Order: sequence, then C-alpha cells, then structure tokens
Amino acid sequence: MSQAATACWFKSKEKDFRVYKMAAELNSFSGRPRFLLVPVKNPTARPLLVVQAEGNPAKIEVFGPMMGQPVGSKIAHDVKLWAEGQKKCS
Repeated sequence: MSQAATACWFKSKEKDFRVYKMAAELNSFSGRPRFLLVPVKNPTARPLLVVQAEGNPAKIEVFGPMMGQPVGSKIAHDVKLWAEGQKKCS
C-alpha cells in the first residue's frame, strides 16, 4: 500500500501532498505494518496521517489530522481502492 501511495501522491506530484513526506515503518514490532505522512520541513514532527494494517485478513485503519481536511476524502477513497487490491488512485 505504501508503494501505491508513493506513486499516486508523491511521484505524481499531487498538489495536496507536496508539503508532506512519507515515513514508512517497515519493521513494525507491533505487528501493524504502517506508513506515516509528516511535514517535509519537519520530518520528526508528530505524523499528520497514519495508515496501518492489522490482522489476517488485514483490517486497514486510517487516522490523523489530515482525515479532517478536504484531502481526507481522497485519502479514504484511495486507501479503500488499495485495500481491494487495485493499484489506481482517485
């Protein structure tokens, strides 16, 4: 899912994501693989978006302040597509 987010949100230069960068947690010891979006200018700041998977079959959770912004509906739609196995984005 993080690869889809990279392609759709960052490599495509999507305007809503230009001020953010992805911080993937590849070695999550919690058993919840996830990626985070943080400000480009302050990468150590508290994440503004968290996308994580848990369980088998995986339940996807998306949360953080970005979900309350206008871009939140795009994020939710894209994550739903990716959870269904699609690689496209809205």
